[in-house]
Amino acid sequence: MLKKKINKKKNLKKFNFYKNFKNLKNLIIFHIHASFNNTIVTVTDLKGNTVFWSTSVNSGFKGCKKSTFFAAQSAAEKAAREMFNRGHRWCKIFIKGTGIGRDFSIRGIFNSGIDIISVYDLTSIPHNGCKPKKLRRN
Repeated sequence: MLKKKINKKKNLKKFNFYKNFKNLKNLIIFHIHASFNNTIVTVTDLKGNTVFWSTSVNSGFKGCKKSTFFAAQSAAEKAAREMFNRGHRWCKIFIKGTGIGRDFSIRGIFNSGIDIISVYDLTSIPHNGCKPKKLRRN
């Protein structure tokens, strides 16, 4: 019985360690802006200061190739590899936009070895929005 209680306490400590992220120095935040033409990945610390950024163009894609999912994945991998080399191991992800590179940029971060804690979607949705254009008369 004593061993079971000790194991439960260890599991609780481990859970609390992952729950309180304010004390972690290795936690970073990825802000991904996925538009139809480009994907921008910005890495910030907990205070919001920009540490590193990368785009599809920085990864070597030009023209219509920069709007592909592979360009988004390589841009996210580039930023994540740089952060992994600096010693960061955990991240939160904030995604904004409706582009192709949404899911593949998350996959690129995951492939680089950084553990993803949570993913938030900040895409703005219009609630009845602007008035549509007048219909064309034939």
